[in-house]
Amino acid sequence: MSIAENIAQVRANIAQACAQTGRSPEEITLVGASKMNDAAACREAIAAGIDALGENRVQEMTAKLADNAYDGAPLHFIGHLQRNKVKQVVGKVALIQSVGSTELLEEIEKVAAKEQLVQDILLEVNIGREEAKSGFDPDAVTAAAEAALALPHVRVRGLMTIPPADADRDANMRYFQEVQALYVDINTKLFHNELKCLSMGMSGDYMDAIRCGATMVRVGTAIFGARNYNI
Repeated sequence: MSIAENIAQVRANIAQACAQTGRSPEEITLVGASKMNDAAACREAIAAGIDALGENRVQEMTAKLADNAYDGAPLHFIGHLQRNKVKQVVGKVALIQSVGSTELLEEIEKVAAKEQLVQDILLEVNIGREEAKSGFDPDAVTAAAEAALALPHVRVRGLMTIPPADADRDANMRYFQEVQALYVDINTKLFHNELKCLSMGMSGDYMDAIRCGATMVRVGTAIFGARNYNI
């Protein structure tokens, strides 16, 4: 199937998940996770109406930016971001989804201040409390949001999470529900219910994520096909 056909199928699945929970598909932002896909694939997804594209790797993103791969759609950074690469991302993307430490938050503020802009971000929640994964501990997310509110060049738009890869479906759903509860709590207490982004769910579980309240899903292989990691 073509990228356009895959996007149509994902949209149909999103509509189904929304119908099951009394939501509108218009509430869901579909982000095409375009890691390891070339500029032509990005352009094909944009032509097919993808809402945004998301990149995991700074070097790959920079190369495709130079090739105008993302013209016509917002670009998000969705992978682990090292502090020494923040200057290559701030101001280049509409949203950094993966802000998972106070140090990274402060570095984004520093770079954004130099660029005289406000960078939109999501706070990443390490919902499985995995030692090898970045992200704020669920118990630390509120404090991180409070710290971000004090930074004039950073704007929190919501939360993002990736459940443990080995979680079964029931556990995955619980993780999604826990992050959704955190999102509602923080939104009510700190942001006057103005947050709009709850980024949860990838190719294998985006329908469940939507059923649990996600407003944004990051879909890669279901749109672009299986990645070749041997390249």
